[in-house]
Amino acid sequence: MTPPGTTSPAARPDETAYDRRRLRQWLAGDARADGVSRRRMLTLLAATAAATTLPAPRTAHAAAGPIVKPLPPEWFIQRGTNAETRWEALRGTGHHTPNDRFFVRNHTATPVLDAGDWRLRLWGDGLRGTPAEDRPVEFGYDDLRALPSVTRTAFVECAGNGRSHYTTQQGETVSGTAWTLGAIGVARWRGVRLADVLRRAGLARHAVDVQPRGLDAEYVSGGESLGRVRRPLPLAKALDDVLLAYEMNGEPLPYDHGYPVRVLVPSWVGIASIKWVGDIQVSAQPLFSPWNTQFYRLFGPAHPPEGSAPLTRQTLKSAFELADGATFAAGRGHVLHGRSWSGAGGVARVDVSTDGGTTWRRANLHDRPRAGTWTRWSVPWRPTGRGATHLLARATDTAGRRQPDVSVPNTQGYLFDAVVRHPVTVI
Repeated sequence: MTPPGTTSPAARPDETAYDRRRLRQWLAGDARADGVSRRRMLTLLAATAAATTLPAPRTAHAAAGPIVKPLPPEWFIQRGTNAETRWEALRGTGHHTPNDRFFVRNHTATPVLDAGDWRLRLWGDGLRGTPAEDRPVEFGYDDLRALPSVTRTAFVECAGNGRSHYTTQQGETVSGTAWTLGAIGVARWRGVRLADVLRRAGLARHAVDVQPRGLDAEYVSGGESLGRVRRPLPLAKALDDVLLAYEMNGEPLPYDHGYPVRVLVPSWVGIASIKWVGDIQVSAQPLFSPWNTQFYRLFGPAHPPEGSAPLTRQTLKSAFELADGATFAAGRGHVLHGRSWSGAGGVARVDVSTDGGTTWRRANLHDRPRAGTWTRWSVPWRPTGRGATHLLARATDTAGRRQPDVSVPNTQGYLFDAVVRHPVTVI
């Protein structure tokens, strides 16, 4: 039985077809695209229109640095405004990533907000009543917590996770933060269904898109402000499994992970899960922003000139719970541990090679295949020959996808899905 507020898998629209239709509407002038030039598709010529400006709460202030929580070097690699989790720091932590070891992806700096002063404003011509822009519907923190809650285990993963391997394994030049594989974490999230909030706000029958926006500072790219981070969702997805989350692993959201409330879009690229959400535009027209036109599309020789459809579901990956260059004693028994995950379903099988891909063995799975989260696995290994080698892990998901040897490149280095060659040494 399908839970209230969801659509059955068979009723979900094809996401690629949906976004291609939206793109055609945008090019024809039949869709809203605040801050996006119609003349040059991928060049921002103006900031978002004044009518959609949302002032930040007066109590908000930025942290002294871009990230609030401590970042011990044995757990994190700092990358500008971001922090990547070291995979060896996840060994023995269980299925859920501890909050203090969860990676951080910030466009600017973490805002420190007061839940007592926070409001979520829903507005737009996709709500009943006019003009909705002048009379937004507001929910306070306590209002959300008074609604029926849902708890869901799900990963959040940056679309650029694995980006550095386009260069190190495939010799491709790409732009963006040089993540290895640590821009992912799995948590137990608690919150309210976005569907319930939209319906209480007065969702109109003609609504098509919703666009959450964060309360972090405006993002500046190339000397130009693109406004606060925002990215539209098709209404069908918003009504399916999206949460407005206020707890993470049984605790209030940490500042760096969206306190007091964030959007959680299971299985989709992390940019869709807007942190520190402050308002949601509900529109009767398709919406576009810099984060699904200029960014978070695939560009390059293998993709259309205008780019792919906006990125939605995550790809398939595997990682060892090991540091790069880890050493192992020859002639002794070891157990290799790792995790695999997919945006298309659960992970049904993992094969591991300890000799650089010459031979493969099936790993033991420690979790049943579940959509939206990873599967932990292990395989015994008794190395004999000494010297440098590579460990490889290759996952197959319940949708029938298997990790390839080579990932199709794109200029911004998104959705790397190839088998990663993990260097180790036997001594």
